[in-house]
Amino acid sequence: MTQIKPRYRTRAQDSSRDIERIYITMRHLFNRGFYKPMGISGDTLRSALLSLRPEIYGSIAETKVELNGLSYVIDRLPEGIEECQFINLTADEGFKKSHFKSIIPAKRRRNCYRIDKNQMNIEVTRGRSEIYDILTHLTFLFVESHKIKDYILINESGNTVREWQNLENVVLLNKKLQQDEREVLLAHLASILGRNFVEVQEADALFSTKNKPNRLFEIFYWLGKLALGEVLDNEKRVITFSSELRESIGHHVYGEIWANTIKEVLFKKGLLEKPIHIISANMHSVMNSIYAPFALPKESAANKNMALFELLSDASSEDLQKIVKTFAGKNGLTYVKDTSGTNINVQIIDTSKIDFSKSEFKLNQFDTDEKPVIVVMDYAFGEQAFETMDELLKPYRCNKDKNHHLNVKTISIMGKAGILEGGKGDIMIPSSHIFEGTADNYPFTNMLNKDDFKNLGVKAFDGAMITVLGTSLQNKDILEFFHNSTWNVIGLEMEGAHYQKAIQSASKIRGNISADVKVCYAYYASDNPLETGSTLASGGLGTTGVRPTYAITQKILEQIL
Repeated sequence: MTQIKPRYRTRAQDSSRDIERIYITMRHLFNRGFYKPMGISGDTLRSALLSLRPEIYGSIAETKVELNGLSYVIDRLPEGIEECQFINLTADEGFKKSHFKSIIPAKRRRNCYRIDKNQMNIEVTRGRSEIYDILTHLTFLFVESHKIKDYILINESGNTVREWQNLENVVLLNKKLQQDEREVLLAHLASILGRNFVEVQEADALFSTKNKPNRLFEIFYWLGKLALGEVLDNEKRVITFSSELRESIGHHVYGEIWANTIKEVLFKKGLLEKPIHIISANMHSVMNSIYAPFALPKESAANKNMALFELLSDASSEDLQKIVKTFAGKNGLTYVKDTSGTNINVQIIDTSKIDFSKSEFKLNQFDTDEKPVIVVMDYAFGEQAFETMDELLKPYRCNKDKNHHLNVKTISIMGKAGILEGGKGDIMIPSSHIFEGTADNYPFTNMLNKDDFKNLGVKAFDGAMITVLGTSLQNKDILEFFHNSTWNVIGLEMEGAHYQKAIQSASKIRGNISADVKVCYAYYASDNPLETGSTLASGGLGTTGVRPTYAITQKILEQIL
């Protein structure tokens, strides 16, 4: 009798399964309306995240507390959330009109409100991807809090170690610490976290602010305090989804308002008939590339090529930035600040108002009536990319009887992405987008190619890009599979497939825009998750991102102008 050989799953297959479990579980919990992250209802999500062990969460599956991952998460959640037992995810339900002060996380554009000492409300207006982002970060936060509990709790009666009592005295009394006292407390905290003194000392410098010098101590105290409450007093932390959020999600409520506002501005300015070029990018690179040489002639002469943009990107150059913005506002740029809740601001640039005679960009081939309009939209977030692009490309109803189809000529997407070959600051030129966890794929003809970036001081790679559920869910095993297999994936990001899905349906199926619309996609690398110490949790790009950002912007504008 032939012996049946056991079939072993690879680590990449297990990781793919874990991501699917996380995705399905989060949708189930959202439809359920509430759950307790560290209770039975949160067990599946918690265990899948621990099994996946995402790179960005570092040592989440180990007993020691993760510091870099915590820094990344804290920057993306509202200040004070570690103190709250109840976290409510809501739609835009009018809190901005109340006495509650809006709390905006350092690295995420979302409005949050501290309702009382135990409750934090987080407004979700950017689609399901924002919910996934919040839930995975909160799960990580609560897992880490229970690690702290395990270090400090001596017995079931609630007795705690001496180090914890010292930390409690400092935080509750808001003590001002001398250097020697701080180092004593850091030594105690190192014991509580399972870390060495140097690691905790570096974390203290990272977390401390001028207004909150004891921020590191406060964060870990409240994380441990609430974890103790869950175990000793059954005071479980609860995440709730408001009924209005559950009803509105997926229905393009905010995207429709946003897109109609933009088209109304175009209509009032008489620009709807003109050729339109859409760019998804930041709010400075296109404006600076076009206007800075005109607005800052002296600085432009003294700082050639990228040096001018590096100067403008410096935090100390606020006065120069204001000069460029003021000049742009008088020469064809209209700024449309978002009020819809999408958190996507827009610049509308009427190139007929710009004198290009002294610019490297030439518009001689255009008549005045044909000079293009450039619509620059700020970055979308995950699935929000489909909602906003889908709504923007729909015809605009100028009056009750007529729909006006926008004359969209090109759509260009520039963004940050994780790179799988190369390092921070390198450029990726995709030939297709692939949805992670499915066989869905979107090949396209990219107007850009890697040869466009020769002699610009940056490395460029081309190949497929994978659109992921969340950058916080990736690990090396699954990324190595996509990179080394015949998928030939060069990087990962969160919006590409969503954008292309909207563009293809609008141009190839629904007839909302011309079937001949051209697309540009280019990404610059914010991190390499395959390299230890090079994940997003290791820090931002800094000035490294200036050169690739403006190199991509220049090539996009060359295609348009």
